[in-house]
Amino acid sequence: MSVKHPIISVTGSSGAGTTTVKHTFEQIFRREKINAAFVEGDAFHRYDRAEMRRRMAEEEARGNRHFSHFGPEANLFEELEELFREYGETGGGRYRHYVHDEAEAARYGAAPGTFTEWKQIPPGTDLMLYEGLHGAVVTDRVTVARHADLKIGAVPVLNLEWIQKIHRDRATRGYSTEAVMDTILRRMPDYVHYIIPQFSVTDINFQRVPIVDTSNPFIARWIPTPDESMVVIRFANPRGIDFPYLLSMIHDSFMSRANSIVIPGGKLDLAMQLILTPLILHLMERKRRVR
Repeated sequence: MSVKHPIISVTGSSGAGTTTVKHTFEQIFRREKINAAFVEGDAFHRYDRAEMRRRMAEEEARGNRHFSHFGPEANLFEELEELFREYGETGGGRYRHYVHDEAEAARYGAAPGTFTEWKQIPPGTDLMLYEGLHGAVVTDRVTVARHADLKIGAVPVLNLEWIQKIHRDRATRGYSTEAVMDTILRRMPDYVHYIIPQFSVTDINFQRVPIVDTSNPFIARWIPTPDESMVVIRFANPRGIDFPYLLSMIHDSFMSRANSIVIPGGKLDLAMQLILTPLILHLMERKRRVR
C-alpha cells in the first residue's frame, strides 16, 4: 500500500462487470481532474492468442484439461506484483497492452490477439487503476493484494456470469454453446483456486443477482438486464460508511446485513459514484498531505 502513489484494483472474472466499474472510475477521475494510469489485466497474460491456443493443445495432449487464463501458468503474476510494488514506491513501472480487436489494433499498431511492447508508466500520474482478473491474487509466490490501497470486486452470481460469457462468446467470437461449456469446465479449477479467493480480501464487492430464472444458463435466450437484477454491495469494513445517506439516495435499497446494502440493478452506477467518490478523494487527500 502507498500513500504517495495509491493503487486501486478492480478484479473479477471475464464478463463479471469489471469494465463497467472501470468506466465509473473514469467518470470520477474526469470530474475530479485526477490523472490516472490505467493497467489492463489482460496485458499480463503470458501468451498471445495464437500461442495460448498452441499451449492449450499441448497441455490437453498431455492429459491436462484445466490449463486456463485464470491460473498462474498462463499469467505473469510476478511481473504484475512487481508493477504494483514499483508503482507504490515510485509512481512508475512497466506495463503493456493486449490488443483485443481491429479497433485497438489501429490504436496501438499491433495485430489483434498480440501484445504491444513493454513501456514505462509516464511520470506524474496521481494514482494507478488496475482492471482485470488478478488484481488481488494471492499464491504461494506472490501477494498482489497487499500492494493495493482500494480493492474492488465485481462478482455476478455464477449462473449470470456463465450466461454473459455464453452470449458474448457466441456473438463476438462465433463459439458454439458446447465450446463455451468446454471453456467453463476447463477453467473451473483455476476459478476456484485463483479467482474466488480474491473476493475475501477485497474492500468492497459489487455482486449482481438476477431476479429472473437463470437455473439453466446454457439455454437462456437473453442476459438478464439491470432492471431484472439486484446488486449486493458488501463492505469488508463498514466503519465510516454512511448507510442512512446511501439508503436515502438510492430508492428501493435496503440493508441485508450490517455490512451489506442491496440496491436495484439499474442504480449500480449511482451507487458506485456515491460510494467510490469519497474513497478516491480520501486517497488523494492523503497523497497531498505527504508532498
